[in-house]
Amino acid sequence: MLKRDYDGQNCSVARALEIVGERWTLLIVRDLFLGLRRFDQLQENLGIARNVLTDRLNRLVDEGIVERVRYSERPERYEYRLTSKGRDLRLVLASLMQWGDKYVSEKPPKVLRRKADRKAVVAALVPKGVDVLRPDEVELVPGPGRA
Repeated sequence: MLKRDYDGQNCSVARALEIVGERWTLLIVRDLFLGLRRFDQLQENLGIARNVLTDRLNRLVDEGIVERVRYSERPERYEYRLTSKGRDLRLVLASLMQWGDKYVSEKPPKVLRRKADRKAVVAALVPKGVDVLRPDEVELVPGPGRA
């Protein structure tokens, strides 16, 4: 993690990275977008150590990015859901995926597309106030690099 003291620096990027800049954190958020909700599902899909997953989930809850919702009383079990703040990370993940598809992956394993017409969707800078696609208008589907 980065140090939390930013003497002489007023940088939103550095402050955001303090919260979501660790590798596992964004992969957990990615998996929550993909519909995984339960600790065991996340742990199995990521192959992450249980203590690390616990730590990252607790931090995401503390930051208001994820909420814990009980789904069983006996035994007491919780699932994890993205909050509005967490769902706003969709653009960050889409941008990282787009960059990775261009510079890292020969063939994208997944692609974003608009549900209505199945046209590819890209992350882009647009003027404020311009209509953008709502999350429910977009889907992530297998791409040409899907094994």
